[in-house]
Amino acid sequence: MNEKTMTRVSKRLSRHLRHRPAEIGLALGPGGWVPVADLLTALARHGLSLTRAELDAVVAGNDKRRFAFDETGTLIRASQGHSVAVDLGLPDAAPPDVLFHGTAERFLPAIRREGLRPGSRHDVHLSGNRETALRVGARHGRPVVLTVDAAAMARDGYRFQVSANGVWLTRAVPPEYLRRH
Repeated sequence: MNEKTMTRVSKRLSRHLRHRPAEIGLALGPGGWVPVADLLTALARHGLSLTRAELDAVVAGNDKRRFAFDETGTLIRASQGHSVAVDLGLPDAAPPDVLFHGTAERFLPAIRREGLRPGSRHDVHLSGNRETALRVGARHGRPVVLTVDAAAMARDGYRFQVSANGVWLTRAVPPEYLRRH
């Protein structure tokens, strides 16, 4: 599968495993899991015939590891980023002292006033390193990296989880915990 096709399939999987499962007749189960066979059947009914081997290649080849199989290989889910109600069942985790958030410069005035909010998603997504945050921010315009004082947030009672692909999640980051990197 070439890179262009892999990207197209990955975007389609994101759409249906994160945002619009019902659009192709899927319902996310507990933890956001969907039987692989149901996903493949639903995608085929809606114009995307995909073999299990091709699905495996997309999951394995996704640079951000957006999708994961369960330990049996019979269920699949998006690792995070859902806009539909789903409890991923991630345990609370002690964050590193500092995390990072990439954004576009044009969003800084609102962030300085309101902090980081999840928008249409359930959680704010944070990176463990500056480089990843910079890549994320570049998707939205001229990138800016914000440093998050995660240690202070944790001391103040904010909860964190980390997804299977290493993205740190929290409900919100008030402005007092942010500084421009």
